[in-house]
Amino acid sequence: MVGEESKIRVVIRVRPNNRRELEQSQRTVVKVIDQETILFDPDEDEDEFFFQGVKQNHRDITKRTNKKLNMEFDRIYSEEDNNETIFEECTKPLVTSVMNGYNCSVFVYGATGAGKTFTMLGSDYSPGLTFLTMRELFNQINALRDERKFDIGISYLEVYNEQVMNLLTKTGPLKLCEDSHGVVVSGLVLKPIFNAEELINLLTLGNKNRTQHPTDANAESSRSHAVFQVHIRMTEKKTGQKRTVKLSMIDLAGSERAASTKGIGVRFKEGASINKSLLALGNCINKLADGSKHIPYRDSNLTRLLKDSLGGNCQTVMIANVSPSSLTYEDTYNTLKYASRAKKIRIVLKQNILRTNMPKDYFIKKATDLQHEIEKLKNLNKQLEEKLQQQQTDSKPFDEMLLNSWFDKIDASYSALFKVQEPIMNAQSKERILYYRGKLKECAERGMAELSLDGVTVDEVSLINSHCIF
Repeated sequence: MVGEESKIRVVIRVRPNNRRELEQSQRTVVKVIDQETILFDPDEDEDEFFFQGVKQNHRDITKRTNKKLNMEFDRIYSEEDNNETIFEECTKPLVTSVMNGYNCSVFVYGATGAGKTFTMLGSDYSPGLTFLTMRELFNQINALRDERKFDIGISYLEVYNEQVMNLLTKTGPLKLCEDSHGVVVSGLVLKPIFNAEELINLLTLGNKNRTQHPTDANAESSRSHAVFQVHIRMTEKKTGQKRTVKLSMIDLAGSERAASTKGIGVRFKEGASINKSLLALGNCINKLADGSKHIPYRDSNLTRLLKDSLGGNCQTVMIANVSPSSLTYEDTYNTLKYASRAKKIRIVLKQNILRTNMPKDYFIKKATDLQHEIEKLKNLNKQLEEKLQQQQTDSKPFDEMLLNSWFDKIDASYSALFKVQEPIMNAQSKERILYYRGKLKECAERGMAELSLDGVTVDEVSLINSHCIF
């Protein structure tokens, strides 16, 4: 199947100033121009100074020059936009794509305290994208129950200090392996679910098991990367066509500077591990954006897990979260820079359709399997006959019932083979009859056409007809 070329959809979310930023009256370093354009590090609004009625133009030589970078993205969300708005425009269309057989992913990126976990998980008064997306997923599944059969399983993993842990069972570390289908987690068993309530309960359980510790940058900082995945197998009830798809919701730990979080000991080690994995992610984004053939996915367990979501057969939305405050100037700049690079990544999307055989091919395959079974039974029968001869030679009693049971199996296999071959032979016979009827009709029409010609004798017509006998 020829794939459809696409790209990662990149959106920016600017959160409101928090209490600390408001108390310190920090400068705003991002300005939303419109729904697709953001200005980073704009000029400050300065009071005009007049001397003797003349406006004075001066520049403070000790002041750093503003970057004033205009950057364009697929969508910009300001502090007035809530989680519901982002869901309607970004992740709800992904659910429709999942139902059409495409793998889909959404991941949030940004510095510590930029609002990633709130975007993904939300709060009591504002549900996050994960909850809203899962609710929409089951709404669409229930609407298609009469047409399709659904088998659903979920997994919830975290990458903490480069170790992969199962958040649903609190087990690990788990090893990552690669096969013909991509990266797989060794020992991971999907949790089957049957309704939305089970899914939400397991999501809540996984969130409680996730590693979180306070830092100076965020009182409830997520210290691990979380990957929540829903695996779905859809079977069309009328045609038997199968589709296997995967929907991934990824909440990355915050990129951070050790100085801003003031981490020491274990917290410092966590921060170093987080930055290592995010650096590997940034390198992969740069290589993918440049169109490089070799992408260093193996540099980190995080990038290995996100291999499908970044450059594979997956429709992906990246939500970059930033703070408007100058307190996080460098972090905001780096986030916007990586998001801008991610816009250049091109991917090829294909529907995950498991092709099923046509009825004739099915019968042929079935007949071949039965023939193999017959050969197997013949070999077993030969071994039994040799055993019988040996028993007769040794004057030992022979188990006649065992031999008869094998004869019955052989007869049953022959009978099954005949039943499978019978419709094939009937179809081939009908095909030959239709072919020769067509030839006879063609000859008859040619003879009738010849009768209309002048000077044709009865003997000549008989001769023509004789040539049409097959």
